Parts: sequence; structure tokens; C-alpha cells
Amino acid sequence: MKKSEFDNYIALHINRIGEIRNDAQELHRSVGQTYGKELPYSHHLSMVADAAMEYGHEVIHDEHDIMPVIFAAYFHDSIEDARLTYNDVTKAARQYMDEGQAFIAAEIVYALTNDKGRTRQERAGEHYYAGIRSTPFAPFVKLCDRFANMTFSSDTAESGDSRMRKVYQQEWPHFIESISQRDEEPQDMRFSLPENMLCRIMEML
Repeated sequence: MKKSEFDNYIALHINRIGEIRNDAQELHRSVGQTYGKELPYSHHLSMVADAAMEYGHEVIHDEHDIMPVIFAAYFHDSIEDARLTYNDVTKAARQYMDEGQAFIAAEIVYALTNDKGRTRQERAGEHYYAGIRSTPFAPFVKLCDRFANMTFSSDTAESGDSRMRKVYQQEWPHFIESISQRDEEPQDMRFSLPENMLCRIMEML
């Protein structure tokens, strides 16, 4: 999709996007979740959604898919961290889009929800990444999530995430391989990753 077409859609639906943002922010505020040392978690949610809106035109062909991706960017941690169920997410999404779009949005959020595990590696193992790779637009939203975290850990000295910056650097080869389409798989734009975002991440690395 052309960037101009994508941006026009965003401008046309900016009020609805604002309502989605407010709902997601209030949800995480209600469970007391913060980001970094003391920032509200809304800071992270906005970074993820901003990345999705900046680079989404590279992976989205049909404007029907734009709203589900933006919703998923704002709600990507709602099952894992804010106690929602899959059905809760679907119900929330239905307030802003049709049934097909709500299904896409809920599937992305579900795919990005970590597995049960005692360690970071167990929570994001092969089963987790296989679910992301098999869900349309989930690799892109996961990359937006990682992009936001890497940007925050790199740019904010007082964030307390300098340790995580090293973790993200060490994890990058495995992470990008895990969310990328396999060469033997039919190439589908909905599972692709935006080149411009990847270039930006490589600069950070």
C-alpha cells in the first residue's frame, strides 16, 4: 500500500484510533502496570502503535486490515498482563470494527501472548514463535513491540533498561529468525516485515 493511502486512512479514522488507545491505556492503568522505572504502561503501548502506523503500509495491502493491526498494537499485552481473555479481546475489538476484523485483531493479540514458563526462554520458545509465524500480521506487531522496547532501552538512560539493551542485542539473531517467513513457505505480505524498520533496528544494534 502507498504510504499516502495508509496515512489518509489513519487521518480519516483518527477519532476511532484515539478511542482504542484510551481503552488500552485505561486497561493497563487499572492493573497498575508501569513501564521502565515509573512511566505509565501507556508509554509503551503508544510506541508500539506509533511504529505500526509508521511502517504498516509496507506489510498491509488492504485497508480493511489496518484497524485490526492498530488495535492489536495497542492491546498486544492485554491477555498476558491485563487479565483479559481471548473472548474479552474479541468483544473489545467488535466495538470498533466488523466481525472479520475483530477476529484478525484477537488472533494477533493471542499469538503475541507468551506461553507459560519459568524463564524468558520458556515463555518465548519455539511453540510461541510458531504461533506468531502462522498468524497474519503477528510477526509485524511483534517486531513493533521489540522495536519499541529496543528504542526505549537505547534512548532512555534513566529507564533502568540498560541490561535489557544487551539482552535484545544478544537475542536479535534468534528473534528475527523466529518471526521471519521460512524460505520454503509461500511468501505472503501479511507475514512480512518492513524493510525500513529492520534498517532502523540494525542502526540501533
